[in-house]
Amino acid sequence: MKVETKNENETMSFAREFAKQIKSPCVIILKGDLGAGKTHFVKGFVQGKKIKSLVTSPTFTIMNIYQEKKLKVYHFDMYRLSSSEEAEELGFYEYFDHDSLDGITIVEWPENVPELAKNYDIEITIQKLGQDKRLIEISRRK
Repeated sequence: MKVETKNENETMSFAREFAKQIKSPCVIILKGDLGAGKTHFVKGFVQGKKIKSLVTSPTFTIMNIYQEKKLKVYHFDMYRLSSSEEAEELGFYEYFDHDSLDGITIVEWPENVPELAKNYDIEITIQKLGQDKRLIEISRRK
């Protein structure tokens, strides 16, 4: 699936609608350059799951948890990590293991933890097409 958005609001709106289709447990990898709109996508996704948490980039904390009642969304930013082993040492393995995952995991910069993120369900790539325009490509793992 490919969708073009014209601004942050459209990106978030698309993510809100997309979130309604996603069931737990699920691992989503989110790719795109710096400033592509990955965190805005996550904001819309969390809103689509009816979670009222403030969504911020976990660049320095590596993981944020957004929760409403029984649903949890684990938002990772692996930009500062250099390997899957480093992520596993921090105890993140359970958030990528479908047998123990109790929510939805969304991972920004999965290429920094390839072994940990290899069992994803959905890959989303956001590409800048201009100042505000974005191309969002979604594929399910076969």
